[in-house]
Amino acid sequence: MKMSSSVPAAAVAVMVLLSAVSTTTVTGQALVPGVMIFGDSVVDAGNNNRLATLVRADFPPYGRDFPATHAPTGRFCNGKLATDYTVESLGLSSYPPAYLSEEAQSNKSLLHGANFASGAAGYLDATAALYGAISLSRQAEYFREYQSRVAASAGERRARKLTSGSIYVVSAGTSDYVQNYYVNPMLSAAYTPDQFADALMPPFTSFVECVADHRTIVSLPIKMNAQGLYSLGARRIGVMSLPPMGCLPASVALFGGGNAGCVERLNNDSLTFNRKLGAAADAVKRRHSDLKLVVFDVYQPLLDLGAPGTCTNATGYVFWDGFHPTDAANKVLADAQLLQGLQLIA
Repeated sequence: MKMSSSVPAAAVAVMVLLSAVSTTTVTGQALVPGVMIFGDSVVDAGNNNRLATLVRADFPPYGRDFPATHAPTGRFCNGKLATDYTVESLGLSSYPPAYLSEEAQSNKSLLHGANFASGAAGYLDATAALYGAISLSRQAEYFREYQSRVAASAGERRARKLTSGSIYVVSAGTSDYVQNYYVNPMLSAAYTPDQFADALMPPFTSFVECVADHRTIVSLPIKMNAQGLYSLGARRIGVMSLPPMGCLPASVALFGGGNAGCVERLNNDSLTFNRKLGAAADAVKRRHSDLKLVVFDVYQPLLDLGAPGTCTNATGYVFWDGFHPTDAANKVLADAQLLQGLQLIA
């Protein structure tokens, strides 16, 4: 399905905002010292290229519209990710490199952030394990290693400034459902969607804060992170909500029963998770007055664009493949997230 014609009208306010942001970066001064990216395939910039996993995007036609190279980068998209557009809007001159890439072997390349995301990762470490992906726990370990490398290269003072001043983006949860819960009969029989959403809140809280909420009503085995982003020094965190999972082309094909429209029960699961995510984020913020934590609404902007639908003419369509937005849709998402996350750069 093509993007809704209502998008340009909604984009007017965003264009005004972007113009204001641009005036602050015209001198080349970025709004933040760096961007740190964690999560799944929606934000993976090539880490899975280095893994023995089938969840990869290092082959054509991925990357065909990526600037300059028009070649696969490991991004699950025809071009840029939403986080790429965000980095540009913040005035940074280069994208945070995938931490496992050759580029990231140079400490100098890490002085404005890094990308630790891995396709098929979820809030549950077990989800990543199913596909040979880098779990969030492991991503946190890589971040601690990253901090040590920056400190050794640029000094402790700059490392602390980079850690505290950077924006942290987290995208996870979709793989926990679509690539685990929905296709795992034992898991889906043991937990209702509402209970499964509850089970994902402790690992979410652990990852951003490192304080587990044990009030969950289920007892799903969960490996908690030894340290969360806040305890590692992060103070500006943006977390993406779930998209309308029932509108993903893969979901429509697998669970739509032959109908072309979005699968309502899966969209309801997204809404349930997103409500709980918002409440968990609010609880974290109440415990830390110095933490700026924003939940980015991905659900409504994607739904407003019109979904599902994939097409070779990616510039006018929402989805590039069965799970991932096109470059054009990512630009719309990035603009929406910039508007929602103004407090992170204030």
